[in-house]
Amino acid sequence: MHGSGNGSGTTIGERELRPESLMMRYGYRPEWSEGAIKCPIFQTSTFAFKTAEEGKAFFEIANGQRLRDPLAPPGLIYSRLNNPDLEVLEERLTLWDGAEAASVFDSGMAAIATTLLTFLRPGDVVVHSEPLYGGTEHLLQHVLAEFGISAVGFPAGSDAIALHAAMARARALGPIRMIYVETPANPTNALVDIELCATLARAEGGDPRPLVAVDNTFLGPLWQHPLRHGADLVLYSLTKFVGGHSDLIAGACLGSAELIGRIHTLRTYLGTMTDPWTGWLLMRSLETMKLRMTCQMKNARDVAAFLADHSKVRRVLYPGFLHGDEHQREIYARQCRAPGSMISFDVEGGEAGAFRLLNALRLVSLAVSLGGTESLAEHPASMTHSEMEPQERERLGISPSMVRLSVGIEHPGDLIADLAQALDAV
Repeated sequence: MHGSGNGSGTTIGERELRPESLMMRYGYRPEWSEGAIKCPIFQTSTFAFKTAEEGKAFFEIANGQRLRDPLAPPGLIYSRLNNPDLEVLEERLTLWDGAEAASVFDSGMAAIATTLLTFLRPGDVVVHSEPLYGGTEHLLQHVLAEFGISAVGFPAGSDAIALHAAMARARALGPIRMIYVETPANPTNALVDIELCATLARAEGGDPRPLVAVDNTFLGPLWQHPLRHGADLVLYSLTKFVGGHSDLIAGACLGSAELIGRIHTLRTYLGTMTDPWTGWLLMRSLETMKLRMTCQMKNARDVAAFLADHSKVRRVLYPGFLHGDEHQREIYARQCRAPGSMISFDVEGGEAGAFRLLNALRLVSLAVSLGGTESLAEHPASMTHSEMEPQERERLGISPSMVRLSVGIEHPGDLIADLAQALDAV
């Protein structure tokens, strides 16, 4: 049994099936596994060859000594190289983003680290949006810096002038090999223009030219499709909305077959792939992802409206509320299909006020992470972004009074009631 991409049809008559329909069967046929309607869990380290000749041929393909028939599935050798659960999962992940290929990892940070290590070498420079997820920030500023890789930032939400200036600063340090962005930014929800980044990367030229990599965790893969706006690579913490139940950790990178092939090769030698059980859980989650993300998005619109009208809330950062920023509104209209379900807001009273609110929540859980069925709230300045220097947090708009809220699938009225009673404590 292999995930071959043609396990079931993608059309009915002349109608192209939508991703939410293909999530049930794509890349798998029940007859491959004793009629099991769902892909089984292939909890095995190694796979038996039919003949020694077959084993030799499989290794020649895996080592790049022989070209594989693109219509035939790769031979199964060892689960660090490939596994049916991961193959089917990777094929289904490509559907929402319209990618040629995907590679899955044992965490979002594993996906990011393996991708950066695939394409960056000592002396190279990365231009990146700010703020970034804390782990990504540490990787760029501290770990990769030790290998002679430089990073130059620009504020998410800034205009083309700031991005051009960042490119100029980076160019003075060495060859620019990657433009890496999170959009919306974590936790400020500021948007970065993916098309502009792609235009600048192509104009930069070079051999190779800079790649554009987008962490699409906050909105994707439902509400934003970076590849369609010129990005080369899309990264996910699958832990979040794709997994969606706060019960697994995984990541992914999607893009062209050539780029993902290079990432996949390094993944083999670093051993950063995810496991069959997690792959199976993610296939389960993909079937309901659209339902969950749609419910979360609708709930978040109601919650954001409540917060925006509350006397103790000083500021609401939410992609659905961009009334005063024409530049951000234009990016949102062109790039995003919906505002998602992540809200950041400032309350009165600084850190003490934020802590009073967080400690008073009863339905919303006080925890980091996001995208699960349950609503979660956290304090970025002292939790997810605590490694940043205070002046850097202030420069990027991460205040001591900020609370980040990931809206779940509970009843929106109940969420609002919980926030209302918690705000009474501020």
